[in-house]
Amino acid sequence: MNRKNNIILIGFMGSGKTTFGRWISTSHSMKFIDTDEYIEKKYNKLIKDIFRESGEEAFRNMETQAVRELADSCDNCVISVGGGLPVRDINRRLLKELGIVVYLKTEVDELVKRLSKDTSRPLLAGGNLREKIESLMTAREALYKDAADVIVKTDGRRFE
Repeated sequence: MNRKNNIILIGFMGSGKTTFGRWISTSHSMKFIDTDEYIEKKYNKLIKDIFRESGEEAFRNMETQAVRELADSCDNCVISVGGGLPVRDINRRLLKELGIVVYLKTEVDELVKRLSKDTSRPLLAGGNLREKIESLMTAREALYKDAADVIVKTDGRRFE
């Protein structure tokens, strides 16, 4: 497999993908792309509105399309992907072709702390935050590890 010169950041929401991605792209003169921002710009809608109006499945299809488009156009980029993007087999394969995949691993306690005041995450809306995070992490952890070339623990870390 001939990979492009990209760094792909995966991990749970709140793991630091966007913050770390912006930091690493600036410090290494690479272009930064956040797939959520890419989708919002392309469809002129916020992610939470896409979820509300079209549902999660439609959003996941948009994510897959975004990764395909980036695979065709991106080189020397840092790409931060949505937390659920690696769940689909096709997306994990596309990410591997796109570059080096880095899993930013964050423990549940840290995620609860980071996400407790964030109201922009549709999958975490309403109910017990810790239980939702634990449930999603149980479903996603093995898939993140399957996609990853490198695992970086982000608990207690700041990128500035």
